[in-house]
Amino acid sequence: MRWRNIFAGVAIVFQGVACVFPAAAQSITAYEGARLIVGDGRVIEKGTLVVDGSRVIQAGPAADVRVPADAARVNLSGKTVMPAIIDTHVHISSKREDIQRDLKLRGYYGVSTAMSLGTDNYDVLEMRGPPAPGAARLLSAGRGITAPEPGRTTVPHWVTNEAEGRRVVEELAARRVDIVKIWVDSRDGKYKKLTPEIYGAIIDEAHKRGLRVIAHLFDQDDAKGLLRAGVDALAHGIRDKDIDDEMVALFRARPGLVLGPNLPDRGVKTDLSWLRAGLPAEEYAKLEAANLDRPAAQAAYGIQSRNLAKLNAAGVRITLGTDGNRAWGPHEEMQDMVVAGLTPMQAIVAATRNGADFLKLADAGTLQAGKSADFLVLDANPLDDITNTRRIATVVLRGAPVDRSLPVR
Repeated sequence: MRWRNIFAGVAIVFQGVACVFPAAAQSITAYEGARLIVGDGRVIEKGTLVVDGSRVIQAGPAADVRVPADAARVNLSGKTVMPAIIDTHVHISSKREDIQRDLKLRGYYGVSTAMSLGTDNYDVLEMRGPPAPGAARLLSAGRGITAPEPGRTTVPHWVTNEAEGRRVVEELAARRVDIVKIWVDSRDGKYKKLTPEIYGAIIDEAHKRGLRVIAHLFDQDDAKGLLRAGVDALAHGIRDKDIDDEMVALFRARPGLVLGPNLPDRGVKTDLSWLRAGLPAEEYAKLEAANLDRPAAQAAYGIQSRNLAKLNAAGVRITLGTDGNRAWGPHEEMQDMVVAGLTPMQAIVAATRNGADFLKLADAGTLQAGKSADFLVLDANPLDDITNTRRIATVVLRGAPVDRSLPVR
């Protein structure tokens, strides 16, 4: 009965919102009076965003926007609008029905796009087409590449020499994956890592075939080797130690390199109440049971947060990636980035424009004419407090409001 009453209350709220936010297919809609966080570092106070179907056709100060006479008007005074979030590092479920739920849940939390990195069987690639209403779109690296790791997942390709690495890249190119994922990690000394000769051959072959390579790594020495070999992106920050000046110099020498820091849990007990409405009770209870202070996790976060701060100060291009399969994770990651020293604006740019640029999504990442109408309407300003990205009034994906009335099943 308690959950039924909660659901009913939320549904009434959504019905009210649905009246305020007309279906995009019915008319041109002008969203007026909100603060627009464009996604590229700019802020427009009391802006107007005009949407035609699934596309933004105008965005700017109210005085500069000509609202069509037949447009529906939505008053967003006191609200903040920001682009929908792009998560460049997830590991999606394996079954089709579970993947559909994963993508719906991401839509609920304002994520428009997610790239799954290396743990997908090839049939998952078939799900990269147009997303379902209210769901995030999916990109995928398909099956990644690693050295043999007995006892772990066998979905990634296990390679032991350069020729095998090149053959696998040929296979991935034929499958038209969105990127090549490699792992360079001994897993605490349990396995042999891909050698520089092998990952160098993989990177070389991928580049010959027009593919980029993103690497999972742990150690600074491996990061140095990967950068020298021409890797295009790192799916994690350096985790074993505080980075040295040589590491910073290598990043600076590669201005096109992308870093998805994927910061770890900070190891501190936090307020999870913002998740309660979006999750079934049993899932929420599991999160609360694990919500504890953990000194070891705090130390791990300390290393990675200091490294992120140094690289951010050096001008490294940063994106947002969450690893795992937590649909709400981007909101936690943005907070972790800010705690590490990024400004709220830098964290938002990482989560929007930078992610779109990295994934080569010309229609995403910013509130600008020609882009897909993917945005969050927030009840408070995340530039004042980054956790305000969680205070979602409405999510709009491809011009249509997302039904946020019930936890996604």
